[in-house]
Amino acid sequence: MKQHHFGAALTGSYLNTRGVLFWFLVILGVECDEETMTAVHQCLLLCLLSTLTAAAGRKNVLFIVADDLRTSLGCYGDPLVKSPNIDQLASKSQVFLNAYAQQAVCAPSRTSMLTSRRPDTTRLYDFKSYWRVHSGNYTTLPQHFKSHGYTTMSVGKVFHPGIASNHSDDYPYSWSIPAYHPASFRFENQKMCKGKDGDLHANLLCAVNVSEQPGGTLPDLESADEAVRLLKSRAVDGAPFFLAVGFHKPHIPFRIPQEYLSLYPLDKIILAPDPDVPKLLPPVAYNPWTDVRKRDDVQKLNVSFPYGRIPDDFQLRIRQHYYAAVSYMDAQVGRLLSTLDDLSLTDSTMVVFTSDHGWSLGEHGEWAKYSNFDVATRVPLIMFVPGVTTYHNWLWESTFPFIDVFSQSEQTIFGEGLVRNMVELVDVFPTVSYMSGLGAPEYCPDVSLQVELCTEGDNLARTFRYKERGKNPELIAFSQYPRPADTPQENSDLPDLKDIKVMGYSLRSWDYRYTLWLGFNPRDFQVNTSDVHGGELYMMEDDPGQDTNIYSDALHRMVMGKMESLPQVGFSLF
Repeated sequence: MKQHHFGAALTGSYLNTRGVLFWFLVILGVECDEETMTAVHQCLLLCLLSTLTAAAGRKNVLFIVADDLRTSLGCYGDPLVKSPNIDQLASKSQVFLNAYAQQAVCAPSRTSMLTSRRPDTTRLYDFKSYWRVHSGNYTTLPQHFKSHGYTTMSVGKVFHPGIASNHSDDYPYSWSIPAYHPASFRFENQKMCKGKDGDLHANLLCAVNVSEQPGGTLPDLESADEAVRLLKSRAVDGAPFFLAVGFHKPHIPFRIPQEYLSLYPLDKIILAPDPDVPKLLPPVAYNPWTDVRKRDDVQKLNVSFPYGRIPDDFQLRIRQHYYAAVSYMDAQVGRLLSTLDDLSLTDSTMVVFTSDHGWSLGEHGEWAKYSNFDVATRVPLIMFVPGVTTYHNWLWESTFPFIDVFSQSEQTIFGEGLVRNMVELVDVFPTVSYMSGLGAPEYCPDVSLQVELCTEGDNLARTFRYKERGKNPELIAFSQYPRPADTPQENSDLPDLKDIKVMGYSLRSWDYRYTLWLGFNPRDFQVNTSDVHGGELYMMEDDPGQDTNIYSDALHRMVMGKMESLPQVGFSLF
């Protein structure tokens, strides 16, 4: 009822503005006869009522997930990366500056985010089990929308393909139609990269002439095409939809259109500020980036295992290709957003943009993900909610015009919706559900293996209503990573469940990142809190790059005492 009275009051106020409208039309040079005034007035009224209805009712959802994307974006303050379309989205959205994945590897992170259950609940730490069989029949985010009458669709890499999603991307539970995967992806790890010798190689660095690739295309180009097609079909249909689009880049190999390299001249690229392995880093914490080592061009470098350093000139080229891959992916995001405008769907569609985890670019002497450091666990998280984060544009200008990165200005526009306190990817499910009009699931009980629908995350709706009052030390993000041994092994980055011997549990607060590497039994999923294999403590004010580990037994006891005074959320072992 309150909403109805608000709309009536606003409409009544609006109807008293014909005088203002008259002078506005005069300024625009429009002939102001009575018929024109009435037509424009009625059009504006309809737009207003449409905006109020869109804000009040259920919203469509466009859910975009990048692969291996750290916060290397203009809207996150990166001075080098060119990401104009994502930046434009951020300028009209709520931007969570400190969002963290629960495990820095694809399948566990995506399953955790899409079920809103932590890896210790899904019991998925590798790629080789399906949560509905291995753990519990947990409802997923798209399944929740499907159960409320939405048409749910998946394009590209949303769930991790293979065993982890039952070789079906969890169809038909999560999706109304079978998931779409781009045909050109089957070439992704084949010898497609032309070397200086003229032969094809399976390289890490793989900028290509797209016209010379099979089918004259690349996976993310195909996925964007399919997503645009589905959006057009939904606009005609008119039924509510949940469309998830997973782009493969900037995941390795960096098989991207070669023209994007021109955006990043090598003389403008710099090394990571901390390219060496920290002296006090416990060996169990180090990830030896085995998948990167397997690429043909990296093998030729003869880098010693596990701590050998990639030559500086090749490090610069890796960083160059990663940034170029981000810009290439940004262009595909821009295509989807501009399509919303073209189809008049922007005012009725919530847009979510995020990533499954980050990716180290030489920090701590590491590459890839597979760790608990910020560069591996911190992700972009951006939410556009029509009628909440922005309002209808009365001049009929496009909300998300496509921005060509090759002709854009250098300016990055920052919005006002910034959240600096810690949030997690398990918060995405309840927040998207609530902000779309479905309400948020209930919190999970302490033991929830038999509970199909509940959340282990927080509903972040409050952050859309109220501005932050400053740092909240009680808000903590939790991540974890498994290891097969105390020292780096060939399988340290991605051990099978049966081989896990140690689990690194990590807390990220405003003040510190604190990680304990504890004994873990993969047969009963039990953690031995007294079996400490290593510890890390980084004080963020003095050490934002997490390079100086000050962990000691005495500090451990002090931090544990402090944790006892905080609310019992996240990992009970802390």
